[in-house]
Amino acid sequence: MRKAINWNNNWTFIKENEEEKITLPHTWNAVDGQTGPEPYYRGECTYKKAFERPAMDKNERCYVEFRGINSSCKVTLNGSMLTSHDGGYSTFRADLTDYLEDVNNLEVVVSNEPNNRVYPQRADFTFYGGIYRDVYLVTVDESHFDMDYYGGNGLYLTPSITEDGADVDIECYFKGSADKVVISIDGIGEQSLLITETEGKKLAKGKVHIDNPHLWNGLEDPFLYQVTATLLNEDKECDRIYDKFGVREFKVDPEKGFFLNGKSYPLHGVSRHQDRAGVGNALTKEMHEEDMDLILSMGANSIRLAHYQHDQYFYDLCDEKGIVAWAEIPYITVHMDTGRENTISQMKELITQNYNHASIMCWALSNEITLQGVTEDLVENHKILNDIVHEMDAKRFSAMANLFLLDTNSPLVKLPDIRGYNLYYGWYVGEVEDNDKWFDDFHRDHPEVAIGLTEYGADSVINLQSPKPEKGDYTESYQALYHEHMLEMFSTRPYIWGTYLWNMFEFAAAGRDEAGDPGKNHKGVITFDRKEKKDAYYIYKAWWTKEPFVHLCSKRYHDRIEDVTEIKVYSNLDSVTLFVDDKEIETKKGSHVFKFNVEITGVHNIKAVSGDSKDEMEIAHVDEPNPKYFASADKVRNWFDEPENKADEKEGYLSIYSTMAEIQSVPEGKAFIDKMMEGMKKKTAGGMGKDVEIPDAMQAIIARQPLIKLIQQGGMELDQEQINQINSMLQQIKKR
Repeated sequence: MRKAINWNNNWTFIKENEEEKITLPHTWNAVDGQTGPEPYYRGECTYKKAFERPAMDKNERCYVEFRGINSSCKVTLNGSMLTSHDGGYSTFRADLTDYLEDVNNLEVVVSNEPNNRVYPQRADFTFYGGIYRDVYLVTVDESHFDMDYYGGNGLYLTPSITEDGADVDIECYFKGSADKVVISIDGIGEQSLLITETEGKKLAKGKVHIDNPHLWNGLEDPFLYQVTATLLNEDKECDRIYDKFGVREFKVDPEKGFFLNGKSYPLHGVSRHQDRAGVGNALTKEMHEEDMDLILSMGANSIRLAHYQHDQYFYDLCDEKGIVAWAEIPYITVHMDTGRENTISQMKELITQNYNHASIMCWALSNEITLQGVTEDLVENHKILNDIVHEMDAKRFSAMANLFLLDTNSPLVKLPDIRGYNLYYGWYVGEVEDNDKWFDDFHRDHPEVAIGLTEYGADSVINLQSPKPEKGDYTESYQALYHEHMLEMFSTRPYIWGTYLWNMFEFAAAGRDEAGDPGKNHKGVITFDRKEKKDAYYIYKAWWTKEPFVHLCSKRYHDRIEDVTEIKVYSNLDSVTLFVDDKEIETKKGSHVFKFNVEITGVHNIKAVSGDSKDEMEIAHVDEPNPKYFASADKVRNWFDEPENKADEKEGYLSIYSTMAEIQSVPEGKAFIDKMMEGMKKKTAGGMGKDVEIPDAMQAIIARQPLIKLIQQGGMELDQEQINQINSMLQQIKKR
C-alpha cells in the first residue's frame, strides 16, 4: 500500500562551493531577492541528500516527489540521471526504484539562470531559486494510480449539475495489473468502475449520480464531497488515494457578470504572490493559512493566483473556504519563440494537478504577454494553449489577463472564453476616472464580450503621508483615495464579471527601486511582513464585510502642519460620531467614507465611534513638515503651495505645465517629447518593444496630461534642478 513521508530534513545545500546543512523548504534568494536594485543571484546550486534504502517489498516502487523547484533542475541518484524538469511552480516526480543501493546519494542541481526556453524570464517579481516547497518519499505497489503523467494523481472528477441532481464523471488512470477500481464518496456510497485501455493507458471510468446534491456555494457554504479511490488486483488492495470535489456551476454573462450555481455572484477579488519578507517563497503551511485569513478578513470572495501555479495547500484552502480561484501559468511579459513547449507542459501540469479543485473557475493562458508586441508565433501559441484547455477541461473557462496597451479590437481579446484587462489609470498614466471611461467604452463597443479587471492598484510606502495626496507620491493617503474611487466605480457596473486588486500583499520585485524602499512592489494593501494593514485595506472591508467596525485613516500621519485637518473614517455602518479630546464634535451619516474637518493646535486624541465599534489615534500640530512623510528630500515642500505653481510659465511659450497635446502640436515640442517617451518606455516592466503601438484611447489620455504630471508619475527620477532645465528648454518654444 501507498506510503508517503515528508522528506524535508537532512539536506545539504551547496552554492559556489560553500556547503550548508538545511531543512526544506529553502530558497537562496530570501535576502538578495528582496533588497534590489542590485541583481540577485541567478545561477546554479546543488542540493544533496544521503539516505539508506527505504523499507519496501520487492514488488513496490519508490518515488521522490518535488512540490516545487525553481526553475530548472536535474535529478540524479548514485550518479545515474533520473529526470530533469523545466518550470518552477509545479509538482514532478522521479522513480528511484531501479537505482537504489543500500546507501544512496540523491543530487538535485537547480538553476534559476536566465534562458530562452523556460517561463518566466522577465516580469515584475523575483524569480527565487531553490527547492522551496515540500519534498516527499512515496512508496507504492507496482500496481498503482498513475504518478507519471504531468505530476497528477491519476484521479479526475468532473461534476455537473443536472435537472434531477448531479452527475460526477470519474476517470482513474493506473499502472500495473488491476481487475477492480472502487470509488467511494462519503454520504453517497460505493461504485465499481469499468476498466478499459485507451491510447495505451489503463483507465477505469464511470459515472455517479447524486440526488439532491449539496452544492459548493462559495463563502456561504463551501461544501466538499470526500472521495476514496481503491485499486484492487485479485482481491488484493494495491493502492488507495483520497481527494475532494465540489458540485458547482460557473457562468459569466457579458451583461450581468459572474454567476455561481445560477445566482449572481460578483467576484470581489484580490491577487496574491507566494512570498513574504525574510522568507522568500519558501512558505510554511502556517504562512499560507495566515494569508488566507487576511484575505477573508477583508471580505474578498475570489483570488487571482498570480502569475504561476501555487502550492497545492493553498488551492485546498480556497476549496475549503469557498474562494473562487483564477489559476494561470507564468507565460508573462515577453513571448519567446523558443518557449512554446514549456508553455504547453506548464499548462498541462497546471490542469492535471489541479483538476479536482472545486475553487478553480478558469485556466489562464498568459499575463501581459504583448508588452513587446503581437507576433504570429505569439497568436499561434495562444491558440494552441486555448485548445489544450478545452480538450483537457470542458467545464472551466480559458482566460487571459491583457496588458492595458493591447488594442481592444485585437483578436487575442476574444480568443479565450473570458478575459480581463490590467489597467493602472490613476497611477502609471491618466487619472483614476479614466478607468470608468475605459470600461464604459469597451462595454458599448463590445457588448457581447465578458470583461473583467484583472489588475489595478497604486503603490504606497506605509510611512509616507500627505494631507494633499496626489498620484505618484507613494503615500498611504493617495493609495486609499485611489481605491475609494475604484470601489465606487465597480458598484455601478454589474457587467464587470470580476475585479482583482493588485495586490493583497506587498511582494518582492528585485528590479524596483522606488520611494526609498527598494526591491519591492508596494501596491499591496498589507505590508510584505503581514504586520501592518494600510488604510486601503479598510475601505475594502467597509464595502465587502458585514461585521461592524470603524477605522480612523492616516494614523501614521501624526505630525500635521495644517491648522484645520481632515479626519477620515472608513466603516460599514451608516453613521459615525467623532470625538476630539473626549469632546463630541459631530455625527455624520452615510456609507463607507466619513469625513470631518477638525481644528488642531497641539496634541490631540481622536476617537471615532459607531455603536459598539470604535477606533482611536493621536495627532499633533507642528510648524514644519516631517521629512519622513516624503519619498525623498526633494519632495519635502510646503503643503499649502499649489502643487503646480505656474509662476514659472512664460506667456505664449510652452512649459512643463503645458499638456502633451499642446507640446506635440509644435514640431520642436514633438521632437522633444519623443525623446522623453523613449525613456519612459524603457522604464516599463520588461521594457516595451519598439514596434508596440499605443492605442488611440491611451494616446487621448496622455494628450490631456500636463507634462509635469507625466514626469512625476511616469517613473522618471528627476530632481528639481532637472525639471527646471526641462522647463527652460520648453520656454524657448512658442505655442502654436
